[in-house]
Amino acid sequence: QVKLVESGGGVVQAGASLRLACAASGPFFSSYTIGWFRQAPGREREFVAAISWTASSTKSYADSVKGRSTISRDNAKNTVLLQMNSLKPEDTALYYCAAVRYGSVSNRAIIAYDYWGQGTQVTVSS
Repeated sequence: QVKLVESGGGVVQAGASLRLACAASGPFFSSYTIGWFRQAPGREREFVAAISWTASSTKSYADSVKGRSTISRDNAKNTVLLQMNSLKPEDTALYYCAAVRYGSVSNRAIIAYDYWGQGTQVTVSS
């Protein structure tokens, strides 16, 4: 079992950058695909980005953040980062990281992930 804790959220102006971090505890972190999701008030939780457990660290991004965001992982530190640039007001949401062992980044469904953090709030003002 893995426990996930998100950090790095905050209140920023449009155009700014934030780096979200997902810190994991528990064994076999390197065997987990890690995803980021977000949920805005009144909306369903949606996929943002994911990075695979494989040696190639395959990455996947939602169209809404592609080109503005970069996901990376450091298995030695049990951490996944999500660098978000050129933030927009529509990026405002509670951001969650999630984990699934030996998962595929092509499966973006919420139910594909077994473990979830509590979330970190990102608010982007115009």
